[in-house]
Amino acid sequence: MASQTHLVTGGSGFIAIHLVNQLLQAGYAVHTTVRSLGNAVKVQPLRDLQAKYPGKLELFEADLLKPGSFEPALQGCSVVHHVASPFLMAEKIKDGQKEMVEPALEGARNVLNSVNKTEGVKRVVLTSTVGAIFGDYIDVRGMKDNVLHEDYFNESSTVTHNPYHYSKVLAEKEAWKIQKAQSRWDMVVICPGLVLGPSLTFGSDSGSLFLLDELFSGQLWFGVPDLSFCTVDVREVATAHIKAAENPSASGRYILAEKEMARFTDISQHVRAHVQRRYTLPKHQLPSPLVQVVGPLFGLTHKWIRANLGIRFSVDNERSIKELGIVYRPLAETLDAHYQSWIEQKENQSAKIKKDGK
Repeated sequence: MASQTHLVTGGSGFIAIHLVNQLLQAGYAVHTTVRSLGNAVKVQPLRDLQAKYPGKLELFEADLLKPGSFEPALQGCSVVHHVASPFLMAEKIKDGQKEMVEPALEGARNVLNSVNKTEGVKRVVLTSTVGAIFGDYIDVRGMKDNVLHEDYFNESSTVTHNPYHYSKVLAEKEAWKIQKAQSRWDMVVICPGLVLGPSLTFGSDSGSLFLLDELFSGQLWFGVPDLSFCTVDVREVATAHIKAAENPSASGRYILAEKEMARFTDISQHVRAHVQRRYTLPKHQLPSPLVQVVGPLFGLTHKWIRANLGIRFSVDNERSIKELGIVYRPLAETLDAHYQSWIEQKENQSAKIKKDGK
């Protein structure tokens, strides 16, 4: 199996670089794409892996919006991990169509149309999200036993309401349509929750990193809303990709998330114990009526608040455990690693500013 060559799209991303790293550790040859090889901040961690694994990693330029741009990277590959897709938190999205939908949907089309032209590819593993299963937390109340299960598709998101989720459900449905129109290659879909854990790159724009950056940097000192998250460690997501590629019987969709949701307050209180200025991290929850009033000032609509605030559910992650062999590490371990990475990133940025200042 290690004689195979795997393509990882968007190799400088938070999840993708972990996947590249684990594939190289397992002995595979890897091709990976970045939008620009000239972007030193994003490309350097991949250059470091090239030096660590000589002759095993090749870098290519490719653009999600440019048809055919992935074809050179696909040559000689038997497995494709399509990971590249933008992820921004809702309040950071100004144009859902341009920032989310177009790169996700057109990217899936362009990558898979190129897969159709590449005879050696036998399996595609696609990174989707639990947001392609539900749009708002309240949607899960309509699922059997109030449990999140991969049989469902998000029907409530639009280009203006949860545009990231909307982009991912459109991209996944398009991917299944393209896959089912042929018989040479099959596809497995990984649906992770909020991906946390150590970062191997300081150049990622991942929304999950932005969310905890707000928390760690003290911007939420006044308290956090009654929100819970389906969480998963980035290392488990990378492992799931590899297991899905290696296991011939793997099929369909796999939810990658802890069985029980993590409360925002619990995340804050865990990390609070490690912070010198503890008062910057909240240990209390904001009253929901207050969030209804001030939420729009932070980019949260009343519709979103009503459909997500105070709602919890369980997650059916049995397929990932039984069929992919995923062992979920404790959330505390993931948060500790995430916080340590955040500290290192801040120190790196500070050192760079001092160096540039000289």
